[in-house]
Amino acid sequence: MRTEQVSNARLKQTYYLFAMIFLICAIAITAVYSVSIGQVPIPFQQSMQVVLHTITNGHLGSLEQIESDSYINIIMQVRMPRVLFALLIGMGLALCGVVMQAIVQNPLADPYILGISSGGSLGATFAILVGFGSGTVLAQFGVAFGAFMGAMITSVLVLGISSIGGKVTSIKLVLSGVVIGALCSSLSSLVIFFANDAEGIKSVTFWTMGSLASASWSKLPILTIVVLAGCILFLFQHRVLNTMLLGDESAITLGINLSVFRKLYMIIAALITGTMVAYSGMIGFVGLIIPHICRGLVGSDHTRLMPASLLLGGLFLMWADVLSRILVENVELPIGILTSVIGSPLFIYMIVKRGYNFGG
Repeated sequence: MRTEQVSNARLKQTYYLFAMIFLICAIAITAVYSVSIGQVPIPFQQSMQVVLHTITNGHLGSLEQIESDSYINIIMQVRMPRVLFALLIGMGLALCGVVMQAIVQNPLADPYILGISSGGSLGATFAILVGFGSGTVLAQFGVAFGAFMGAMITSVLVLGISSIGGKVTSIKLVLSGVVIGALCSSLSSLVIFFANDAEGIKSVTFWTMGSLASASWSKLPILTIVVLAGCILFLFQHRVLNTMLLGDESAITLGINLSVFRKLYMIIAALITGTMVAYSGMIGFVGLIIPHICRGLVGSDHTRLMPASLLLGGLFLMWADVLSRILVENVELPIGILTSVIGSPLFIYMIVKRGYNFGG
């Protein structure tokens, strides 16, 4: 019996390592393919040479066979920032989904259900249609600042309301998030209704659908620092996240105060979400669907669930971005539409599938 258990554990470990290696390789191949497509198609082999030459500082890859010097500029200045944006935002959304679902012990939880994304949307809508006043410091940051502040203020309100009458619980967080999210959505609609700006309303509509078109090297450092810092932090919080799935009573016996961790994790998740919403708009279903898929692949233990979700989330959004550019010729579809179209059937399938059990 003991030998059989050890054998099963080794088999699971081998399977997990194989899955992680596969995801990493798939991300690398997808990145090269992604920079190859567009209005100016570039051969895959040449794209690979340019990427290898750049990331290895000339030690690998040769530029001698590149047909046009413009290929290098197109790949490195236009398409590569977008690929990295898709990877980071996909990782960040999956990360927030895993954390939120553990915090509230609810398989439907993601930044949307707790109102964080709705708050970011309200802040961005206000910035686009009302603004902060020309010539002010806030006006220089525009939509990014509005979305970030909206997400942070919303998270503070959700935490404040859920703290009334005692410690923060998962049920209070969900109810508070739903109420605040609905309020923010209503306020956004109110701002749009009274706005006398057709171009601004069009911008808000497109922004709420999600897009990576604004990706650039200048915006990448902040996004990279926020998302990777959050990923590194939560990779070492697997013990607390696993305890959250057991409930408050079990946590007390283990000497863990979940109320404090819920507040801390909420604030960090709001920071990450606000940053992503500021740069890419509203992209739904990634934080909801990816953790569920990974639970089916590697189990519910956050030691394995978190790394797998990060990689799969990045890969998923990279392919969503590719599809948004190739499905309709000469037209770029909002990436949020594609993630919803792809995510909805997958989520319905998991609902009707027998044997699925959140946290088990």
